[in-house]
Amino acid sequence: MVNVYDQANALESALRESEEFQQMKELYSKVNEDAESKKLFDDFRDIQMTLQQKQMQGEELLEEEIQKAQNSAQEIENDENIKGLMEAEQKMSQLIQDLNRVIMKPIEELYEINNQ
Repeated sequence: MVNVYDQANALESALRESEEFQQMKELYSKVNEDAESKKLFDDFRDIQMTLQQKQMQGEELLEEEIQKAQNSAQEIENDENIKGLMEAEQKMSQLIQDLNRVIMKPIEELYEINNQ
């Protein structure tokens, strides 16, 4: 019988070695090596986390917070290092979505069989 956890660990290793992850890793290093890029990236992440926490707690977002987030997003779009990293993150996210579809296939098939 197959040990699913062993397979999951093998998948983790494969993801680490994937072109998508290696590209993210390289681009993340570029962001961290450039002081301006790193500051913009860290500020953007902090703003996003704060807004997410407020939303999860049901707090209303203030107009100034929304504007700050929009300004920060605009700034990072103008930074080539961060822009590259975000594009690589999108590719990695797509890969993970594809893998999730494959993983969920047996369950989807099971329910399709039972619904006929």
